[in-house]
Amino acid sequence: MSVMNMVESINDALDIKLKEDSSIVLYGEDAGVEGGVFRITSNLQKKYGEERVFDSPLAESGIVGTAVGMAVAGLRPIVEIQFSGFVYPAFNQIVTHVARMRNRTRGKYSVPMVIRMPFGGGIKALEHHSESPEALFAHIPGLKVVIPSTPYDAKGLLISAIESNDPILFLEPKRLYRAIKQEVPEDKYTLSLGKANVLATGEDITVVTYGAVVRDVQKALAFANKSGISVELIDLRTIYPIDRKTIADSVNKTGRFLGVTEAAATGSIISELITIVNEEAFLRLEAPPRRLTGFDTVMPLPQGEHHYMPNPERIFYEIQQLIKF
Repeated sequence: MSVMNMVESINDALDIKLKEDSSIVLYGEDAGVEGGVFRITSNLQKKYGEERVFDSPLAESGIVGTAVGMAVAGLRPIVEIQFSGFVYPAFNQIVTHVARMRNRTRGKYSVPMVIRMPFGGGIKALEHHSESPEALFAHIPGLKVVIPSTPYDAKGLLISAIESNDPILFLEPKRLYRAIKQEVPEDKYTLSLGKANVLATGEDITVVTYGAVVRDVQKALAFANKSGISVELIDLRTIYPIDRKTIADSVNKTGRFLGVTEAAATGSIISELITIVNEEAFLRLEAPPRRLTGFDTVMPLPQGEHHYMPNPERIFYEIQQLIKF
């Protein structure tokens, strides 16, 4: 075991797979020589050469479009979008080709590729650097969308994503890159895609979240525990496909549900979770399911982003409201 932050665990996962599988290529804006803006791919070009780890032009549509061709031809590309707010020029490629290729060719071709990108707020970044666009991609049939919340999860989920024959969007919460460290196995391991993780068991209320917000909810749980409220906390890990069974089993036990995300409210992943709760656990509910999200506005610039994002105090308040209902 080694103590790693998320930057190190993702780099380790990429290193393991590049060494193991010669069909893997890795590229993106500054992903080669510099190792990416956050140095996630640091030293990988030195180890594996410019033919397998390299810089791309500043053209997101070209990055993803060329990866489609590589994947169809038998390679397993891993591409990096510098920030999730820059992915929109590639949205056409992702929706019309990446997600549809297997269906279009009646299974003749697959596109085993991973699109990595940092996402979310919390680091006081500039415009287009703090978006949370995950719901846009979770709505597209043919894609899987994965979001880790710890260094351990990041390594295991990324290795699973690289080995999958499905196209995967791997969204990395940038405010977690160097925020926490934990013990991570040095050897290869995988975590199941589509399976949520129950981080804390409880009897009074189910709280479901993902990504960087997991840490905020864990801090809110400290307040709840002092107040005698027993909270079951679920980290989705994969937001498409969603682990319906784990959520349904939990809410059928607790009778209350709160979903938390920093993304805007309308059309969010939490809206889908509330639908699942109503479909799977309606007759066991003790209170209407609630959501705590960002606002239906553009993420504010640095001085205002703390007003936008859920914090432990707001999360605890919503938990109290559901318990009191």
